Amino acid sequence: MTAVVLQSKVIYYIDVYVNVNQGIQTDMPDITQALSDSFLRSNALDPLDDGLKTYTISQLAKEFDITTRAIRFYESEGLLTPEREGRSRLYSQRDHTRLKLILRGKRLGFSLDEIGEMFDLYESSTGELAQLRHVLDKIGERKQILKQQLEDIQLSLHELKEFDAQCKHRLLQMRNNH
Repeated sequence: MTAVVLQSKVIYYIDVYVNVNQGIQTDMPDITQALSDSFLRSNALDPLDDGLKTYTISQLAKEFDITTRAIRFYESEGLLTPEREGRSRLYSQRDHTRLKLILRGKRLGFSLDEIGEMFDLYESSTGELAQLRHVLDKIGERKQILKQQLEDIQLSLHELKEFDAQCKHRLLQMRNNH
C-alpha cells in the first residue's frame, strides 16, 4: 500500500488484494459499495506504519477468536508465511491481513484453494485486472450456489409445511374417531 501526502492531506491507496477480498461481505452485495471511500478508509493500513509490526500466534488466535492449530493449518497450506525466531513464529502485517481475508473468504463460502488462488493472483505478474476478474467470477459462482441453496431450502420448507399440515389433519381425524 502506498500513501501520498498532498497539502497536508493523506490519500490512501489500497491494492485490490485488500479491497476486493476484504470488502465483500454478506451485508454488502454490490461491489461498488465494497470499494466505497468509507470502506477504503476504514480498512486502510496506516501509511505511517513501517509495516514491521509482528504478531505472535497467540495474539492472532485471540484477535480472530480461532485456535492456534487453525493458524498452523493455514500456514501448512501455504496461506501464511511467518518468520521464525527460535521456536516462535512471528507473523507480519501481511500475515495478519491474509488471516483476516482467509476468515472472511471462508465465511463467504470460498474454499481454501480458492482463497489461495486469489492470493496467488495478487502476487503474480498478471496484476490487479486479472485478480479483479477472477474474484468477480468467484463471487458470481458463489452467489449462484447460494441462490440455488436458498431455492432448495424454500422448497424443503414448503414440503415440510405441507407434510406438517397433513399430519395434523390426520391426527385430528384420529382424535375425532375415538
